[in-house]
Amino acid sequence: MSPEQNSELTIVIPAKNEACMLPRLLTSLVRQDYPLLPATRILVADAGSTDGTVQAVHRFREHLCIEIVRGGLPSVGRNAGAKLATTKYILFLDADVELTDVTLLRRAMGSMRRRSLHLTTVSIGCRQGSFFDDLLYAGSNVMQHIGARWKPFATGMFMLFEREAFWRLGGFNERALFAEDYLLSKGVQRSRFRIVRGRILTTNRRFRKLGHGRMIWMFFKTMLHTWDDEYFLEDQGYWGEAT
Repeated sequence: MSPEQNSELTIVIPAKNEACMLPRLLTSLVRQDYPLLPATRILVADAGSTDGTVQAVHRFREHLCIEIVRGGLPSVGRNAGAKLATTKYILFLDADVELTDVTLLRRAMGSMRRRSLHLTTVSIGCRQGSFFDDLLYAGSNVMQHIGARWKPFATGMFMLFEREAFWRLGGFNERALFAEDYLLSKGVQRSRFRIVRGRILTTNRRFRKLGHGRMIWMFFKTMLHTWDDEYFLEDQGYWGEAT
């Protein structure tokens, strides 16, 4: 009997050269009090890492039902993992996040079941960031809550989807070159979307590489183009500079 026959959730993590960050995420998953975690299949969609990411994954096989699958840029990797899932729910996580609240996964899954939701997400915090890093993430969280009254916005750092709803929306647009998480999540019915209490932590590496001003400008332009899906298919220079 496969693990997915005993579980309701598959976790998909796109990764490339995340040997330093991924173990922190996987350790935080081991600590979660979600009762079905031992039977939960975790798929690391690797995009050709050369830094020991694969070896880092192998070290967690005693604690997690984890495996490597072929990935690509985040949309490609996420979809590749999702295609292998047969469970009712799929959780997409970025490789550089950490679930510091041990109850988060259990509570998010409970919310999905009780409310028959299609998508849940969570607020974001910065681990060991500067004052400006914390301020920007706090501002993003506020805008996320305000914007959710009209159109859902879930960050790709944590997107818990009902699998059928995910595929009805077409999955992640692999042609998207910017904000592919926003492009997908805004198609979810508002009544089927929730932001779970709590937050996950991530790094400030996006701010370090792009700069605070550039990140604010890109976020602002995303809001301005919310109705223009073609905007997200144009190269905004994000992947060339942020990775």
